[in-house]
Amino acid sequence: MSQPADGSRTDSITYRDSGVDIDAGNALVEAIKGVARSTKRPGADADLGGFGGLFDLKGAGFRDPVLVAANDGVGTKLRIAIDTGRHNTIGIDLVAMCVNDLVVQGAEPLFFLDYFAVGKLDVATAAAVVSGIGEGCRQAGCALIGGETAEMPGHYQGADYDLAGFAVGAVERGEILPRPDIAVGDIIIGLPSSGVHSNGYSLVRRLAAEEKLSWDAPAPFSADQSLADALLVPTRIYVKPILAALEATGGAMDGPIKALSHITGGGLSENLPRVLPPTVSATIDLTNWRAPAVFGWLAKAGRLSDAEMLRTFNCGIGMVAVVAKDSADGLVRLLQEWGEAPVTIGEVTPPGGEKSSAKGKGEAWAVAYEGTLRFG
Repeated sequence: MSQPADGSRTDSITYRDSGVDIDAGNALVEAIKGVARSTKRPGADADLGGFGGLFDLKGAGFRDPVLVAANDGVGTKLRIAIDTGRHNTIGIDLVAMCVNDLVVQGAEPLFFLDYFAVGKLDVATAAAVVSGIGEGCRQAGCALIGGETAEMPGHYQGADYDLAGFAVGAVERGEILPRPDIAVGDIIIGLPSSGVHSNGYSLVRRLAAEEKLSWDAPAPFSADQSLADALLVPTRIYVKPILAALEATGGAMDGPIKALSHITGGGLSENLPRVLPPTVSATIDLTNWRAPAVFGWLAKAGRLSDAEMLRTFNCGIGMVAVVAKDSADGLVRLLQEWGEAPVTIGEVTPPGGEKSSAKGKGEAWAVAYEGTLRFG
């Protein structure tokens, strides 16, 4: 097209010319409507397209609910998904990191919204990510009622994208965990993790680089799968077995579960004290379980002490329950019926030793450990 002698343009510059494709965004919405519908539950029809997502608390069966909200991402685990083109499970991680934080307060996750930001929208990639989000919502029993796709050329480079998730749950007033009656002698039960989950991946990636391992190389701790596949195993979602245990044992106030802790960044050392009152501490027996082999590789590759491992990674325990001693065996059997493999990992003890900042809770007694970590 010819231009005036002064060099000024005479043709229009559209939004698409600047890097934002509205048609691709619309195509993505159409592609994921079925995913949203598959997460339908009481209180939400899970249809997409409105300006906001609606949820009917009364329709969900609540009488006097308190809302509980959580948001999170998946950290630099996302970098491995992007670099290897494996996008179909990272959405499960996104949901897990949010809904597991809700259930530890006794709340039932109700609905989820996602934020997907990218330089140039690839519909197939985005649809794979949202498909994983839908699977996570189904595992958690919550509805995917909306989200936001932001195409931001010049801000993200190449195939890079970012994810954030937002979950809202509800718990009946008076049923909120943790309870105030946690006491010396209570038992600490751990539920196994599926691996590294979604924390510590900046260190994981650094160690893989130090070991000169490609993502497609056999995993040094699991030769029958690639390193990428082994590290992208999704975060476990503990919602349904925990809610079932609470319901079957009389609820949060009358049942055996006094507190729950989601073991994320900071590991057992930082997350368990967050749910304990300042009048008690906790002692964990590290010989009571074997951490998955990936943690043995990380410890060896990084020459990491048990103390550093336990304040960085979940080390094989993704969720912890603090339980009345006389009810512990019954709770273990109940969780086993739901397909869990609970293990008694310690007990609540008198205060003593050093203090820990406990992630914003203020000072709390640090967790004491007996034995050394064992790796599978």
